[in-house]
Amino acid sequence: MKNHGNKVEILRGMEDILPPESHLWRKVIETAQAVFSSYGYDEIVTPILEPLALFKRSVGESTDIVSKEMYDFVDKGGHEVTLRPEGTASVVRAYINANVHGLEPISRYWYFGPMFRYERPQKGRQRQFYQLGAELLGPSHPSSDAEVMAMLSHFFDRMKLEHITLEINSIGSESSRKKYIEKLLSYLEPYRRKLDEDSQKRLHRNPLRIFDSKVESTQHILKNAPRFAEFLSVEDREHFEAVQKYLTLLNVKYVVNERIVRGLDYYTRTAFEFTTDQLGAQNAVAAGGRYDGLVRDLGGPDIPAVGFAIGIERLILLLQSLQSNFTQKGCKAYVAAMSEKAIEVMSPKIQSLRQKGIHVEWDYEPKSLKSLMKRADKSGAEMVIIVGDDEIAKQSVIVRNLVTKEQKEVKLSDLENLWN
Repeated sequence: MKNHGNKVEILRGMEDILPPESHLWRKVIETAQAVFSSYGYDEIVTPILEPLALFKRSVGESTDIVSKEMYDFVDKGGHEVTLRPEGTASVVRAYINANVHGLEPISRYWYFGPMFRYERPQKGRQRQFYQLGAELLGPSHPSSDAEVMAMLSHFFDRMKLEHITLEINSIGSESSRKKYIEKLLSYLEPYRRKLDEDSQKRLHRNPLRIFDSKVESTQHILKNAPRFAEFLSVEDREHFEAVQKYLTLLNVKYVVNERIVRGLDYYTRTAFEFTTDQLGAQNAVAAGGRYDGLVRDLGGPDIPAVGFAIGIERLILLLQSLQSNFTQKGCKAYVAAMSEKAIEVMSPKIQSLRQKGIHVEWDYEPKSLKSLMKRADKSGAEMVIIVGDDEIAKQSVIVRNLVTKEQKEVKLSDLENLWN
């Protein structure tokens, strides 16, 4: 095949998702839908393009996301817009716009889609990345925090992931967090020049994000930093203790990690991450928490909420590293048609099988049996249906099991009965 000019390359930080990896992505989404729907969650779809003000007010103007990572621009109508950098704010905006709070006391949503942040691409972190998330709006009871984490744990169990740890913390109410940040700043200020470059920039802009630093020298400084737990109000402590009680009742294993903070301004009280030791430094597969003030901050009533987001790229990397059986494609049969007559006869047969929901593949044109068997093996099919002129003359096919290597002759008229 001739090359007609220079190729148009994909943008840096973007990725195409091709088969067979796309089959794994689809399995992840289908599993999530099955698990989340069993908890009463319905899918919500929001626009990729949103008003810039939405994320300035929710995520926070001082965050790295808003200050330097967003794909924002002025559109042809003169509006400041942006490609969404995360999913929660869009869900809350939709909830407020549709006045759902006036119709239902509790709302449960799950979503999946692309998000965009202009940051340095690395393994498991792209400029266009996908989030799978869930949001529970309405309840403030600690049992709702625990149930959200239990649902996510249930999802990971269904994905057959065993190397996942739930880490939880409480970052308190807005007033508790304000007191803690003041104390943290007074502790870190003398070490300003010893902090890594990113942490120096975050010191007065978003100091809690310094805990996310992977630089050893910064982590050493943080070892003696003030503990968040010392600044929690009585109500904050009682809430966190109740969350732990309900996690235990739901048989969800967890560890308390006081270093867990959320880098977005809207989080309150419960913060959590699901981490793994299988992905190196980027060890968080999912993260979430409570955000009781966000609906109010975006112009709605004072509605509490809790939710999470899963980084799909990291989850896929984890599944691939563990050679998960979710990568199985699931092709049922491969038709090896060795003549034009076989193509003609098998074409309507294949269509009939597919209409019954049976996954069948073939090559559309006659080839040698050796070549077609290689294609059958590559397809991951459970069986191959061999048909040439001899078989057509006898109105039969040869069915070979690619696992046991056993084969038998089957009448063409009985072919569909193989799956009854």
